[in-house]
Amino acid sequence: MKFYITTAIDYPNAKPHIGHALEKLYADTIARYKRIQGYDVFYLTGTDEHGVKNVRAAQKAGIPVAKFIDKNVEGFKELIGALNISNDYFIRTTNKKLHWPAVHKIWRAFEKNKDIYKKEYQGLYCAGHEAFVTRKDLDKNGSCVDHGTPPEPVKEENYFFKLSRYAKRVHGLIKSGKLEIIPSERKNEILKFLEKKVEDISFSRPRKDLKWGIVVPGDKTQTIYVWADALTNYISALGWGTASSAKFKKYWPADLHVIGKDILRFHAAYWPAMLLSAGLPLPKKIFVHGFVSVEGKKMSKTLGNIIDPIKIVKQYSSADSPQVGTDALRYYLLSEISPTRDGDFSQEKFEARYNGDLALGVGNFLARITSLGEKYLKKPIDPDYGGIKTEIDKKFKAYEKAMDSFNFPLAVKQAQALVAYGDKKINDSKLWVLAREDEARFGVEIARVATILATVAQMLLPIIPSSAQKIFESIGIDPTSKKEWHFKFKKGKSLFPRLD
Repeated sequence: MKFYITTAIDYPNAKPHIGHALEKLYADTIARYKRIQGYDVFYLTGTDEHGVKNVRAAQKAGIPVAKFIDKNVEGFKELIGALNISNDYFIRTTNKKLHWPAVHKIWRAFEKNKDIYKKEYQGLYCAGHEAFVTRKDLDKNGSCVDHGTPPEPVKEENYFFKLSRYAKRVHGLIKSGKLEIIPSERKNEILKFLEKKVEDISFSRPRKDLKWGIVVPGDKTQTIYVWADALTNYISALGWGTASSAKFKKYWPADLHVIGKDILRFHAAYWPAMLLSAGLPLPKKIFVHGFVSVEGKKMSKTLGNIIDPIKIVKQYSSADSPQVGTDALRYYLLSEISPTRDGDFSQEKFEARYNGDLALGVGNFLARITSLGEKYLKKPIDPDYGGIKTEIDKKFKAYEKAMDSFNFPLAVKQAQALVAYGDKKINDSKLWVLAREDEARFGVEIARVATILATVAQMLLPIIPSSAQKIFESIGIDPTSKKEWHFKFKKGKSLFPRLD
């Protein structure tokens, strides 16, 4: 029952933005859900600290690259804290004790298998992708489709990896589903790439041009190129290549890589080929998400519309309710953004979701129950599924199905539907009247709506964990306890204070 999940590792060439938050949040939600199911989860995230992009950003800032990287890495660690991300380890590719030995070991495995060779190369280099591209990868203006900048002509001697040797085999593994790619359109995209003539890929750069990185074993004139370095983080973080490889034996292969659509080729073609060359098992599944735009426009420094998720969290939090900003942003991204397509962030939609679903939805539902329960109930009561079990089971099964397929908006809808169902139960039974006039009937009806609320909290636990935990505390139960639940109500401060 192990489950190993990873995000892509981020370039710390700038502060993290809302797109970085989305990917970490997807992985965190899956990791939390799996833990609730009883899995032994290992969740990895981190930073990709070598490569031209980071060097150029440091030069532009006028800061030594090592100092520049250290400073920006702290921003990514702050993001993890701000979003309440439950990662088990944070890998840095500048970690010489853990990461570098694995990179050296996998390089030697390529050499041993005769999958590495040196040749002079002339091509187009996209610094944004940290990759060589071809004319077919560019738009009609000759610029990179993803980054909007033209690639640089480069002529140099590099080491190349024999991707062509493994293309057909990787294609077969993906087509058969042994390596699963989600969604299907991304699976078809990578299959089409592998069906064409696949070129070998550059795995090094001349040391004279790129000193920031890991030296090629046995050749001090070359620096290991970013993808041979970066992708290896998924096994280096588990201790592969060092004397301490117990975690690798326990958790590898990865059960799920969570990545953005712009790095599909590197993860679904390059990485499997590298693992085949090194004689290592392949990951089981790759989940590919889209991008986040801002009010319908692509984020860019020029437009000045880059959203800082840490600022959003701080803006909507308070000393009394420190979790509100975190869970509000988590909720918005998981309920509003399609997990497999591009989505959009806007302040207006964010606040509408907050007020509608959180303040007037689950927050108000909790307040209605706890205020009556605390005032009128004289002793703890047991859950009551009478007349509500069918609806709860139906919604919970739909929720599990949605979570298992990474359809987070659909999972959230099941919780929303139960909140509406519970509110209607309160209204139909006139619970506030029963509280004063019929003690026995009141006990039955409040137990039923509290049971609905507890189910909602169970559903929301991977999505808005701190707020879900507060719901459990307010109704007097421990979701991790194997003992029988007994509701004891305590009205606290508003779970999500309404925005004016």
